[in-house]
Amino acid sequence: MTPLKQLPAWKVLEQHFKTMRTFDMRTAFREDAHRFDQLSLRCGNLLLDYSKNRITAETMAHLMQLARESDLESTRNAMFSGERINFTERRAVLHVALRAPTRPRLMVEGVDVEHEVALVLKRMQHFVESIHNGSWRGHSGKPIRDVVNIGIGGSDLGPAMVCAALDHHALESVRVHFVSNLDPAHLATTLKHLDPETTLFIVASKTFTTLETLANANSAKAWLLAALRAPAAVARHFVALSTNTEAVEAFGIDPDNMFIFWDWVGGRYSLWSAIGLSIALQIGWGNFQALLAGAHAMDVHFKEAPLEANMPVILGMLGIWYANFWGTDTHGIFPYDQRLRLLVPFLQQLDMESNGKNVNRANHMVNYNTGPIVWGAPGTNGQHAFFELIHQGTRLIPTDFLMAAVNQTPLADQHEWLLANCMAQSEALLKGKPRGVIEAELISQGMSREAARALAPHKVFPGNRPSNTLLYQKLDPHTLGMLLALYEHKIFVQGVVWQINSFDQWGVELGKQLAPPIRAALSSVRAVGEHDGSTQGLIADIRRRRGLST
Repeated sequence: MTPLKQLPAWKVLEQHFKTMRTFDMRTAFREDAHRFDQLSLRCGNLLLDYSKNRITAETMAHLMQLARESDLESTRNAMFSGERINFTERRAVLHVALRAPTRPRLMVEGVDVEHEVALVLKRMQHFVESIHNGSWRGHSGKPIRDVVNIGIGGSDLGPAMVCAALDHHALESVRVHFVSNLDPAHLATTLKHLDPETTLFIVASKTFTTLETLANANSAKAWLLAALRAPAAVARHFVALSTNTEAVEAFGIDPDNMFIFWDWVGGRYSLWSAIGLSIALQIGWGNFQALLAGAHAMDVHFKEAPLEANMPVILGMLGIWYANFWGTDTHGIFPYDQRLRLLVPFLQQLDMESNGKNVNRANHMVNYNTGPIVWGAPGTNGQHAFFELIHQGTRLIPTDFLMAAVNQTPLADQHEWLLANCMAQSEALLKGKPRGVIEAELISQGMSREAARALAPHKVFPGNRPSNTLLYQKLDPHTLGMLLALYEHKIFVQGVVWQINSFDQWGVELGKQLAPPIRAALSSVRAVGEHDGSTQGLIADIRRRRGLST
């Protein structure tokens, strides 16, 4: 494997960047009336406008050459064919197989993937329909009215985000809730207004050993049994999303009510699998299928479109351009769509857990930026919180704006203002506002020339700051599926170019290993484990505050 910085295209981009340092997008728009047409792309009802970037046609050609020299196309094909591209865990990466409506026969590790996925989907459909039609009853014979999904990480962020995004498609017969935090307040607050007789718990844990999930699941079981006073009630009020049959059965859940998924489904890619059971319960089986179909449409586009007309590839390579040549460290994502309020937390895990790596496929430390810090918030809230930094700060921050042409909650002209604000922000980032114009405005408003000169520098917008805009018709299950798959594949593209493994997450393990001895030391009269001076001091102070001897 040729190191990234030694690839010919990388060296060409280094030289090209030197010529682009003074590139001004405003000049580019004035000189090229067709810039938007040439630097925008449609896929289904999604429109990607990437014309407001510090790029030329030459820039994009060099970036696509880098993608080819990075073996993006062959690695993409390897993923779709079930090869073990997760090389540190020796696993295939096949979340795309979960959402293909017609699945070609695919054998992985001797398993017929098509057959296995179809079986689980069929069982999920039957269960979802039994809850909705009332044939599934709780222990006391009452139908289920509330569903609590207990999970963490990918077993929570994805389903919770989708349920929030598609709450306007929610069925009235069932309310879905999510509990993830180990803080007991999260579970207690959720259960406060629920009826044990009509509540179903989904325990989502692949290994059924996740500390946070099992702690919440055991507390939920205690709450249920305190009310229903019958161990047999657990089997009617708990289902599991797991692969550990023995642990599930020991908890009291009937193995027939365990929905499996596979080690080739990473947690942050798992909402398309049985982990999406809560989604299907909220929006119905037909809408869940539409979500899968939207993701599959983006899969097909990613797999078949030429790199130069491939939406995930374009977004991914633009990220490479800024992170590795302009030296940016963060990427802002601003959905002007309140229903996408949980999209950024979801994408934070998807991106930063995937590409937050510093060792390449050759087991060498990398000497370039990898995954960016992903952040953001829904518009227009973000405008009143941190857009000052994007417009006038010292850092260059590439941004994505997302907006729906049609809002499904019409209320006066608020959606028109929402769209106007979204486009105004991206236009302001592009155009900026120079000092001379500001001084002239202040003087015309009656301010003295001296005062105007003093104030004007504080009101200058530098402009020439990059952004992408993703426009879609309306936020429905199919569109959401496309958007999520788009970001999945963008992240994949960047991981391939950076020569890292986007599908493991060893970085979360050390904290898990250190937590048990710290937990024991908080209540033990003797020291448990060896800790640094800071941690020892914190443990001692907590014990003192609790009235325990130190």
